[in-house]
Amino acid sequence: MNQLETAYINTPVGMMRIVGNEEGVAFIDFLKEGQEEVSENVPSSLKKAANEMIEYFNGTRKEFTLRSIAKGTPFQESVWKELVKIKYGETASYADLAIRIGNPKAVRAVANANARNPLSIIVPCHRIIGSNGKLTGYAGGLWRKEWLLNREK
Repeated sequence: MNQLETAYINTPVGMMRIVGNEEGVAFIDFLKEGQEEVSENVPSSLKKAANEMIEYFNGTRKEFTLRSIAKGTPFQESVWKELVKIKYGETASYADLAIRIGNPKAVRAVANANARNPLSIIVPCHRIIGSNGKLTGYAGGLWRKEWLLNREK
């Protein structure tokens, strides 16, 4: 695998870090407040990823074409593949995901796999809500999750 490169982009909900290379994207996350890094020159290998993220935040992109090189356990990767199938503007619960992967009793394991999603927004874990319809945890913070879901309505 080629060496990973990093880019930082400014979004309406804070700074994001994109990590990847010519093969694809390995990691996208939000920086903690106070971590103000903006890439003056986005590496050529990450320009497509940065552009697609900017288009998403501008409201002009609803689906991503980026190749994932993120690695997880086979179970985690099965959950992430199902997350990608949740369409823009839709939501699902952990129980829904457990049923979709053919393991309806694995709700907690699905929640744990969701929490370890390395590709924020691209693999839309923000679209997962509680079975009661309420917002549940989000690594980027519940306020960001709420913003993202409202943006997608």
